[in-house]
Amino acid sequence: MKTNAEIGMVNPSTDELLTKVDSRYGMVVLAAKRTRQILEGDPVKSELARSTKNVTNAFEEIAEGKISYDLYKESI
Repeated sequence: MKTNAEIGMVNPSTDELLTKVDSRYGMVVLAAKRTRQILEGDPVKSELARSTKNVTNAFEEIAEGKISYDLYKESI
């Protein structure tokens, strides 16, 4: 049984990511879409791509400003 749980710092931080997107929802949607692209074979654009986790690499790309998005408003 492990008694001392080690809590690691999440990089990039949520605060840092929220400077690049308009909301937490937008951040998650953008990261999810980018993760799917990476899984389909698109190369990682992050210069700090030090993770084997595609989701982490997607968040790194957001933090570095390598990917962005435009809001689409549907007209009725």
